[in-house]
Amino acid sequence: MLFYIGLDLGQASDYSALALLEEGLWCGPEVDFAGWGVFVPPELEDAGWVSPSFLSPRSAGGVARINYELGRPPHPPLYLRHLERYELGTPYPEVIQHVIRLLTRNPIRHHLERTRLIVDATGVGAPVLDFFRTQGVYPIGITIHGGDTVTADAPGPEILNVRVPKRDLVAAVQTTLQTRRLRIAERLPLAGVLRKELLNFRVKIDPKTAHDSYSHWREGDHDDLVLATAVACWYREVTNVQVEQRNGEQGGYRVPVRNPNVEPFIKGEPEPFITETTNSRRY
Repeated sequence: MLFYIGLDLGQASDYSALALLEEGLWCGPEVDFAGWGVFVPPELEDAGWVSPSFLSPRSAGGVARINYELGRPPHPPLYLRHLERYELGTPYPEVIQHVIRLLTRNPIRHHLERTRLIVDATGVGAPVLDFFRTQGVYPIGITIHGGDTVTADAPGPEILNVRVPKRDLVAAVQTTLQTRRLRIAERLPLAGVLRKELLNFRVKIDPKTAHDSYSHWREGDHDDLVLATAVACWYREVTNVQVEQRNGEQGGYRVPVRNPNVEPFIKGEPEPFITETTNSRRY
């Protein structure tokens, strides 16, 4: 994935908010992009982590494919590119139409297959998610609870609802912040508001039940921006556990050798150092 959109739908006294996370792409010197048929501007070939927005849609897709299939350094940066807080009382259909407009604009519309919309529907329930689906948009529905177990339900094709402990959302945000992977653009008008919310974003444990006191957490300070960011961070992290484990174990980018004869990057073109009379073993 390249983009993760978190949407927190507030109730009557809460704001609704949206956060857009962008996952960095690895453009390292060890990768032969031209050999794989992917154009990367010369100034970015050795740049390390870059924003997908710095590349054309075709190039960003090609780099993402190479990163996913052949590896890259683990744990990429997550750039918080857009924050939005809707006015109190904004009808849900209006919020949904705004989200759909975002999906049809650059850069998202060129990467819809690499974009996930994650909606916190804890207080509003299934009707809002159903309205998205009537518009041809199939979000991942999140319900936050105070326990300690993640459960998923897929009642129909392209429908996924997940119950997530609040502590998992807190951990996802704290971890990405503490490791400096979550990078908040200072130019965002709501960046300061988000930072204030992050200071209050914590777990309160009920000593009698050992569960999180979610209802108390929602009282007082608004937390709509941090919740929108948290659901996007959590989904990105939980769906990439195996990918990041592989990248860590293999040490980044690696071209697999599937048979004794190394396949040339460009099909049909022989490698110049191999001749028909060569008897030495090939690697």
